Amino acid sequence: MDDGLRVTDRWVVPAAELRERFSRSSGPGGQGVNTADSRVELSFDLAGSASVPESLRARALDRLAGRLVDGVLTIAASEHRAQLANREAARDRLAALLREAVAPPPPPRRPTRPSRAAKERRLADKKRRSQRKRDRRVDGE
Repeated sequence: MDDGLRVTDRWVVPAAELRERFSRSSGPGGQGVNTADSRVELSFDLAGSASVPESLRARALDRLAGRLVDGVLTIAASEHRAQLANREAARDRLAALLREAVAPPPPPRRPTRPSRAAKERRLADKKRRSQRKRDRRVDGE
């Protein structure tokens, strides 16, 4: 875990660029909740990081704009009772978020039109359906 955070095959965020803060989790836990700082806040300075390749930085900053505060991305994890499990969960979530943010955009959609046969099938189905409903009607209506 000390070697850093593997985001992609070629991009690893050094552990020195990750900041962790610990605090008390909310919720039930009995007496242990008063002493255990099991909630983890993991922060990563995306805008100022030297480990982010320049080609990926702009894309990530653009896609994560709503989640960044002064270029810093923060993830909080408090779903586990153990601090170590929350640290692992926060790192996994941060890696997944960064991986999604730097993924290449999907290829543009080529517009298509329905074929003549597809149009005819659709119209035939509509006619059949309307005929079925017409057959169900009571003549007085």
